[in-house]
Amino acid sequence: MANVQWRISGEYCEACSCDSVCPCPTSGLAARPSKGHCDAGLVFRVDHGQYGSTKLEGLSFAVLLHTPGPMIQGNWTVGLILDERASKEQREALTTIASGQGGGPMAALAPLIGRFGGAEAKPIKFEMSGMRRSVSIPGALDIAIEGIAGAKQDEPIFFDNVGHPAASRLALAKASRSHMHGFGIDWDDTAGRNNGHFAPFAWSSS
Repeated sequence: MANVQWRISGEYCEACSCDSVCPCPTSGLAARPSKGHCDAGLVFRVDHGQYGSTKLEGLSFAVLLHTPGPMIQGNWTVGLILDERASKEQREALTTIASGQGGGPMAALAPLIGRFGGAEAKPIKFEMSGMRRSVSIPGALDIAIEGIAGAKQDEPIFFDNVGHPAASRLALAKASRSHMHGFGIDWDDTAGRNNGHFAPFAWSSS
């Protein structure tokens, strides 16, 4: 399936275990994470798109990851959560896209993965309102983030021209809750200080 042309776009959000603001985007992934390691949940809601002739709009997927040190050093543990409403063909397409096997932004991260934990199908609830985003995946991920207000109180501060797989322009956010359990990764944080981002995203195979 790797040579199939595809294109998806929609909404993205994440929370990671680093203190806000995460040092990874400004260091080319070379900085030491705030806690020495990094746990992160990256969630994508596909509003438009297809993989070859397979339509993907209305589906979501999540990438759960753990890095034992600076991200650039690799040895990541990664697992995928796929929307349980997806058909077999849609799950295969989303796995190919999210793992980087089909090209696109995630392909650059594939060499950093030391252990791929596989893919599981679960219900994914993605909610957004103003500067708030939350994602609930029973038994796997529960995150809630809120944008850090800028000069205009109803708009977040943005990172621009960022080398991030989701988008080159990210809203800065803090997470009020972060719980992740799956693929050997266990992370719980309710301190309200850890990092978050959100953005529209648009990916393609070329």
